Amino acid sequence: MSAPLDRLSAGALGWLGGNLDHFDPFAAGAPSAPLGRAKAALELALLCHCAARLPDPTDELGGAGALVRKLWQDPDLPRLFADIPTHGSTYGLVYAALAPDAIDDTHVRATLAGLDARVLSPQGKSAYQRIEVRHYADKAGVRHTVEPYAELLPDSPLVAFRAAGPGDPASADGAPLTEPQAYGVTHTAFYLGDFGRTVPGLDGPALAHARDLVDRLLVHCVEHDRWDLAAELVLTQYILGSEPLDTPSGAAAVECLVRAQRSDGAIPGRSAALRADPSAPAAEFFAKAYHTTLVTALMALVVSSPRPS
Repeated sequence: MSAPLDRLSAGALGWLGGNLDHFDPFAAGAPSAPLGRAKAALELALLCHCAARLPDPTDELGGAGALVRKLWQDPDLPRLFADIPTHGSTYGLVYAALAPDAIDDTHVRATLAGLDARVLSPQGKSAYQRIEVRHYADKAGVRHTVEPYAELLPDSPLVAFRAAGPGDPASADGAPLTEPQAYGVTHTAFYLGDFGRTVPGLDGPALAHARDLVDRLLVHCVEHDRWDLAAELVLTQYILGSEPLDTPSGAAAVECLVRAQRSDGAIPGRSAALRADPSAPAAEFFAKAYHTTLVTALMALVVSSPRPS
């Protein structure tokens, strides 16, 4: 592991491990809104799921893994999804897809059995949404009717989105894409490439376009200290077959994250403009910092690991 990635990984994992009580949706001080309570737990499970598949899994996620195993066997977790308007079944699908091995999966199987069939259908969904559903449905082993990835690629954000040119109103600060579009690019890569486990199926002009788009986005993120998106884009570079530290934009983004990381390991927000107040109460600081810190840990672990053969 390179020195910058090692620093990012060790610091971020240390901070996450020291704040596991905030990931527990049933602990005292957990967010009151069901969405916030469920989202943090699901994201921690994603980190554990991806880290466990690496050739040399880290020992620093032992506590996180134990918490995920406990939560995934708690009947109250899937019940929490029912209180999330419009997203309950989607969260249930993600919950089933990220279930750890060697647990009592009674509640996972019940959740899958109770999924709204419309969630598993392509009807009314964009190419991006279909790719997301297919990724998690395949991982959960549940039948669906979403088209193969190859049929969805031409209309996906990685291929269909075009960077804004001079005078195009992509955003007020001159970003190549709007923020939702940029996250659509990164998440599409995550799903197609299974967070670095497989190739995303792009080649030729489509791959060149995607790499160029990601490079432009990274340059903008570094210029504006948009830490969360920068971490996701570095991981996207890796999924698209580049070695991020060998690219000017990827190396600059990693250094940007190193500068942003606090001495306790946290990345204190999605961007410099949205950073948490250091004096904020612990729960408030966690709410602003945990996602970017977790994504940074995931990026550093995956990018520094050997590619699957």
